[in-house]
Amino acid sequence: AIWPRGARVWIPDSVQVWRAAELTRDYKEGDAVLHLRLEDGSTLVYPLESQLPPLCNPECLSGKDDLVALSYLHEPAVLHSLRVRFLEANAIYTYCGIILVAINPYKPLPIYEEEVIYAYSGREMGDMDPHIFALAEEAYKQMVRFGKNQSLIISGESGAGKTASAKYAMRYFTTVGGCLGDSSMEEKVLASSPVMEAFGNAKTTRNDNSSRFGKYIEIGFSQARVTGATIKTYLLEKSRVTFQAGAERNYHIFYQLCASAALPELQGLGLRGAETFHYTRQGRCAAGMDDAADLDNTRHAFNLLGTVLVGHGWGTPWGRAHSARPHRDPHPGGAGDTSVPLQPADEALRWFCKLLGIEEVQVTRWLCHRKLMTAGETYLKPLSRQQALDSRDALAKHMYGQVFRWMASRVNRALRSPEGHHTSIGILDIYGFEMFEFNSFEQFCINYANEKLQQLFNLHVFKLEQEEYVTEEIPWVFVDFCDNQPCIELIDGRLGILDLLNEECKVGTSDGSWAQKLYQTHLGSSHFQKPKRPMDAFIVCHFAGKVEYQCSGFVEKNRDTIPEELVGLLRASKVRASPVGAGRGGSSGPRLPGRPSRRSLPGSQRSKKSISSQVQDGGAPNPALSQGTPQALLLALTTSPLCSAVQSLPEPADGDAGQHHAALRPLHQTQRREAALCVSAVGAPWDPLPAMSLLPCMPWCTPG
Repeated sequence: AIWPRGARVWIPDSVQVWRAAELTRDYKEGDAVLHLRLEDGSTLVYPLESQLPPLCNPECLSGKDDLVALSYLHEPAVLHSLRVRFLEANAIYTYCGIILVAINPYKPLPIYEEEVIYAYSGREMGDMDPHIFALAEEAYKQMVRFGKNQSLIISGESGAGKTASAKYAMRYFTTVGGCLGDSSMEEKVLASSPVMEAFGNAKTTRNDNSSRFGKYIEIGFSQARVTGATIKTYLLEKSRVTFQAGAERNYHIFYQLCASAALPELQGLGLRGAETFHYTRQGRCAAGMDDAADLDNTRHAFNLLGTVLVGHGWGTPWGRAHSARPHRDPHPGGAGDTSVPLQPADEALRWFCKLLGIEEVQVTRWLCHRKLMTAGETYLKPLSRQQALDSRDALAKHMYGQVFRWMASRVNRALRSPEGHHTSIGILDIYGFEMFEFNSFEQFCINYANEKLQQLFNLHVFKLEQEEYVTEEIPWVFVDFCDNQPCIELIDGRLGILDLLNEECKVGTSDGSWAQKLYQTHLGSSHFQKPKRPMDAFIVCHFAGKVEYQCSGFVEKNRDTIPEELVGLLRASKVRASPVGAGRGGSSGPRLPGRPSRRSLPGSQRSKKSISSQVQDGGAPNPALSQGTPQALLLALTTSPLCSAVQSLPEPADGDAGQHHAALRPLHQTQRREAALCVSAVGAPWDPLPAMSLLPCMPWCTPG
């Protein structure tokens, strides 16, 4: 018999995904069925199709802290082992060779104290229980030993714990590395987190503290001691500023200010309850969040960074909220009504202009009109109600983008070391693959970035490593892998999705027209599909699964422009050092190097580089970097040890296999290939892995 009676196998199950069963009869080659007994005592005649079901591991291997110890390393075995460790041993970390699988417990655990940090300091990964500190120690040790830069990539869905993992890694480095010449630098590095979270995090359907931007934190070292840090931010979700789904919120900072309206130093801001403002009342309040206490933490962090915001120091970010308080239309008449403009006596308008130091009459004019130029003539065109609302929202998003950049620059100024550094450890905290009920331009950019990271993974783990085996004439059976290059070419190749989108931004105005061009060009592609129901949408077959994107809003979001007249209002602000007065030519991003200024052009003719073009620049895995060059970061990531975290759902891990199996399939492929390659491999962002994070690490070093 190939399988004797009593052998245990895993069979698919619609509820549990996989169920264990025991053979009640010997299985011989050629048999068409298996006779099984399930764990509940029931029997089953299981028909065999193209392949046999996977075998169960011996019970003595359950709960091992390294999955490579399992006799069979397949999806159900990994799922079962992780479930046993978490539910029976309360162990959230498990090794899989050089990979660390972390289950988010959604409760505080006493495993991150300072004594735990020192327990891992100087120890080898295999000497201690699996832990995020073990990976941080490995990176720190490699940097000190070889004097080479290191990097950690942390990627995951909202709720995976990637931001927490980044903070634990930062805390480890600042504790073990100490601080050279400035005892307060450790506090400053750690204080950057609550500041960035206040301005860049928000409640989503999956996470009450979801990072809505990506960041690359580079911690500098000299003589193995921390000397400073730099934070580069990218792809801030500006659309959240003006719209949130029913169960979501705007950025934390606005609710923190609303909850603290009674503070004496905030009396001059016109603060009211969050339900008063259109931009903060669209979603529900987050249960269990103390916004007033969180503002105390934010202010304390600013103080540690040397920035004290009192009174009108909060005016610029709060003025943005007044631009839509209450839900006041610039044209209060019906749709298309242009006869009743916004009145200068409007209370929200008065507060908005007071806080930003700009003239009410100018705001009234340029929110409701647009300047057009013809041959030798300039005239004002009244806007429709919807156009005026769009103008208001564009102004609000531009303002918040400028405030966020200003905040990041203040943080970097506080963390900058005048002496520089000799080596560094970078932490890339990036969005993981996203797939929601409604997917728009933001999800498209995020998933494109993850495709590039996956390509980076394929390049180094499969292509380059196997080429080295061939070069060294080592006997080798080439390991096949799923190359995602065709999907990337669909997105950024000639006449690809981004190419057609950029063209539509130049010559067209319709999302529907762009959708039709996509259908005409790409319906024959194996990675592109058109939804069956009639709508302007398209489906991309990503490495992690199919995602349907709604075309509505793509063109305007990709343009990311604001009328020059509104930017001119902000430049005229009388508020000293107003962060929103720094706009340049209608662009919410930095002007491209080597391009002439277009200030002489009228507002309707000015343009900026589209967001998708910024995403494509340099082929980097991180879209729309606002600081530094994508090429430099790509070089750092491709020549240093890499760590990544895979996504989860923000609900307590309860061993529900149905919430975990999707990501275990690509994870299993990685494990199989690593075992065959016999080399260290970096994992890329995978399919959604509920309540889990993956942290692969590679002992690579940057070339001198």
